Amino acid sequence: MRIALISPFFPLKGGIARFSGLLEAALRKQGHDVVAVPFKQLYPDFIAKNAEATLQEDAQLVLYNPFTWQETIRHLTSLKPDILLVAYWTGLLAPLCFVLRRFTGIRMVVLLHNLSSHESFFFEPIMQRLLAASSDGFLTLSEAVARQVSAAMPGTPQLTLFHPAYQPDAEQLSSFDARSAFNLDAHSPVLLFFGYVRHYKGLDILLRAIPAILQREPALRLIVAGHFYENVDRYRRLAEKLDISRNVDLYSGYVAPERTALFFAAADAVVLPYRRATQSGVVQLAYGHGVPVIVTPVGALPEMVCHGETGWIARDASPEGLAEAVEEFLARREHVTSMRPAIEAFQREFSWERFAASAGSFLDTIARR
Repeated sequence: MRIALISPFFPLKGGIARFSGLLEAALRKQGHDVVAVPFKQLYPDFIAKNAEATLQEDAQLVLYNPFTWQETIRHLTSLKPDILLVAYWTGLLAPLCFVLRRFTGIRMVVLLHNLSSHESFFFEPIMQRLLAASSDGFLTLSEAVARQVSAAMPGTPQLTLFHPAYQPDAEQLSSFDARSAFNLDAHSPVLLFFGYVRHYKGLDILLRAIPAILQREPALRLIVAGHFYENVDRYRRLAEKLDISRNVDLYSGYVAPERTALFFAAADAVVLPYRRATQSGVVQLAYGHGVPVIVTPVGALPEMVCHGETGWIARDASPEGLAEAVEEFLARREHVTSMRPAIEAFQREFSWERFAASAGSFLDTIARR
């Protein structure tokens, strides 16, 4: 098929751009003619706070500028794809989906990273109705999102897949070399919180869990690496209030692939203390680096973890529940290397090749309806 894939792509930052780039390559390997239709820009600079405000110079589509949608419609019409595949993660995309479907007349499948925005808006129900009117089918990445779609848009065809595993983008380093780069002790346990820092991701929950964890392991260190959507000083003040500043290192800003490899090589485990979630690319990134994860039991995160084999699932999204899960990890820390075969098996099962084969068959079915 000829598939028009409408999504952020590199050099735009963020997990959606990375996901779509890998998906494009995987669909091409399956024999499909994939035409990328990239966004030039997603959000104005004052909203994105320079996190996703990078420009893709050779693109024309701007999410917040409807005048650019008209040119995209003409472009899609000239391409004559068999189907449109649109990456979707926020209700702000629903009007664009509606306009593209209505004015191109081309069947559309929506790849749902999230059905509802992480920070929900009062107009979210309206956006979901608009999305339902636009979509000929849905690809979902978790059972949690699939259930939401079934409840909100019954009758629309959907295929539930998974979030494929990410492979490292840079050469993997030894733990010793990585820790030396951060002035960390070679033998102390190190936890990593990685990615955008937003309220729903619960970094404050993790910080509040650290005092209890330090009673068991006073040498523990926590690395926080990623772009802060909130004021980083808020978290510094919380660490000071909890008297854990000496155990917490905050690295604010976008993390390049080479730096990413360094952070994961230094870590014994990656912690996702989310208040709510669908799925998370951070889990797949950790697995790609061979690092186990500690997650809260929200959204689809438990679907992505084999408890005691590829990571640990906390009893709840509270500081106490998270501290218990970390303490369980610490008790097994000396045997973490024995978890590598289970993590590697997970990567093989949730491969991009398998994802693209299933997605391609579903797209073909929708295009032929």
